[in-house]
This record gives sequence, C-alpha cells and structure tokens, in this order.
Amino acid sequence: MQRPASTPIPAPTAPRTAERRRIALCATVVVFLGATTLWGAGGAMADDNPTAVPSASPPVEVDANSPGLMLGDGATLGKVRVLDIKSIVEDMGGEERREDTNADITLALQAEVLFGKDSAKLSGEANARINAIAEEIKNQNATRVRVFGFTDNLGTSAHGDVLSKQRANAVQGVLAPKLPDVTFEIRGYGEQYPISSNDTEEGRKKNRRVEISFPRTGGSQN
Repeated sequence: MQRPASTPIPAPTAPRTAERRRIALCATVVVFLGATTLWGAGGAMADDNPTAVPSASPPVEVDANSPGLMLGDGATLGKVRVLDIKSIVEDMGGEERREDTNADITLALQAEVLFGKDSAKLSGEANARINAIAEEIKNQNATRVRVFGFTDNLGTSAHGDVLSKQRANAVQGVLAPKLPDVTFEIRGYGEQYPISSNDTEEGRKKNRRVEISFPRTGGSQN
C-alpha cells in the first residue's frame, strides 16, 4: 500500500539522535586512549629496554694535583727502561732463522744446508753462509759468541747429543779464524729445545739446526 503523497516523512526521534551522539563520544574516547597508550609505550621502551643505548656521559675531569695521584713521601720513580722486544724472521724455505732482541742476536742455520745426513762434515755451501754470519758478528763488535747444535728426536738421545756437539764444533771452526778476539761457548743439546713439532718431517727439519748467538753491542750494521 502506497503512502499518500500529502503525508509528511517523520523526523528522526530524539532517542536515535542521542544514540549517535553516544557513539561519536565513545569513538573520541577510544582514539584518545589509544594515543595515550602509544605515548606511554614509547616512554616505557626508552626507560625499560635493557638494550637501549644511553646518552654519552661527559668525560671525567682529572685533577693533576690530586693527592691520590702523587708519590708518597720519600718515594721515587724507577729507572726508565725499554721492555725486551723479540723479532723473529725466517726465510721462505726455513733454511735460515733470525731472532733479534734488545740484548742479543741469534742466527740459526738448518743442518741440511750445512751438513750431509747424519754427518758433521760441512758442505761447500756452508762456508759462504757462516762467513756472512762472521761479518755480522764483526759489525756488532761482539767478543762473546755461543754456538749451539740441536737435532730432532729421531735416533737415540745419546747419538743426538754427540752429533749436535760435533756440528757446533764444525761451525765454530770456520768462525774462529775470522774472529780472533772472540771467546766461544760451544754446546750440543741434541733433541732438547725444539722450535717446532717433531711429529712431522717439516718440523724435524727445523729442529736440526746450529744456532750462533751474540750480544747486541750497538756496533755499526750494514
């Protein structure tokens, strides 16, 4: 049934208008609370997060005249000294090894470049290498030289002791005529004091050596 054209459309009732107002008010409160919650959460993250990076503190000023930084009555500073610094250089093949400290120089030659296998007889190449070491000893004006022989751990310990001493004697025999004013100390240590592992041939090769060491006297160096 159609409504007559002359019948007016009724206006919204008061209760429905009030309901819309309540909905709008609730939405405003929700938005306001949501924003407040977010702001509060932001503050909590900054204050409570243990991984947050604190702001940089200003540097602490040190009073040079503070009594806690001063020496007590009668106290004196120790003598200034340079700590011992060690430098080790080894050539690519490991045939020569040089160790420098503030006090000493140690030059090590592998046995293979000086002697034949299980021998104390110097090879033809050995003299040139030993002569070069003699020149360095002269440059340092050293008057005391130590010549020590070493072997690997193959064979008996007694045999290594004898062979290492024989090899040290052979090297000293070349050095002595060129350094008449030098006093020599010669020892054979056998398999003692390895500088590498004896578990591999490469390591044993490094351990079979003769070391020549002398004080660093501050002489001229080429």
